[in-house]
Amino acid sequence: MAATAERLLPIRLAPSDRVAVIAGGGELPRELVRGLTEAGHPPFIIIVGGEDRTGLTDGDHTVLELEEYGRLLPVLRAARATHVVMAGSVSRRPRLRAIRFSIGLLKLLPGILWGLGRGDDALLRVVVRHLEAAGIRVVGSHQILPDLLAGRGALTRTRPAASLEAGIEAAFTAARAIGALDIGQAAVAVGRRVVALEGVEGTAAMLARVRDLRASGRISMPGGVLVKCAKPGQELRADLPTIGPDTVAEAHEAGLSGIAVEAGRAIVLRQADVVATADRLGLFVIGIGGTTP
Repeated sequence: MAATAERLLPIRLAPSDRVAVIAGGGELPRELVRGLTEAGHPPFIIIVGGEDRTGLTDGDHTVLELEEYGRLLPVLRAARATHVVMAGSVSRRPRLRAIRFSIGLLKLLPGILWGLGRGDDALLRVVVRHLEAAGIRVVGSHQILPDLLAGRGALTRTRPAASLEAGIEAAFTAARAIGALDIGQAAVAVGRRVVALEGVEGTAAMLARVRDLRASGRISMPGGVLVKCAKPGQELRADLPTIGPDTVAEAHEAGLSGIAVEAGRAIVLRQADVVATADRLGLFVIGIGGTTP
């Protein structure tokens, strides 16, 4: 069963605790590493092979290819990790034929095949169950840094016009629908019409499609909104919907009026920069529905 918001309270780390960060792409792993280091808990970093290593190699770290998943537990035990945080995006899925199976990993083969045949959330649940069965606590990045979570209401000076409420509701409904199918976490609405859904290519590529549709005249009405929300029943300790300053800039380039994210179930990276960028560009950023962190 997926972790619920009520169960995902912030955690307190004991002096003897060691956090391992499984670092994918994007800014989240770097922000998490900075936060842990500043709090006196420098983490052990496992960089996912093929993802950006910038800012992650100064401390105690290793690189693990997706096909080397069988090495994950031995690496964590060697690092004396008590907690694991999975943070950041992964640009590809493991190639099944290239996975280096151990005897222990062969026991997980049915679960891995089940996860690979479904969406990202299904595969993440297999990983979480595997780690917790080995006695390692899996936590969400927002449990380490609670200030990452979006609160309810407007973050920016600009507020959404009343005319955008129907579009926000339509995009939220659409994002929840594709989330239930474990496809994506975001949708764009212009007026009352949903014009784009997030797929495996991610939010930036979806916004680029909206920008191109607008440039070609396929979207003629001005404005619009990007909505991001957690998938129904999502494993909340990994892959929460995330926005950052780049998302705001990309939404502006796509001609949108603003961004709405699910309060308490979405991450806002570099929140001060998000607000500053949105205020400069005249966009709104708000937290809707969800739970107040």
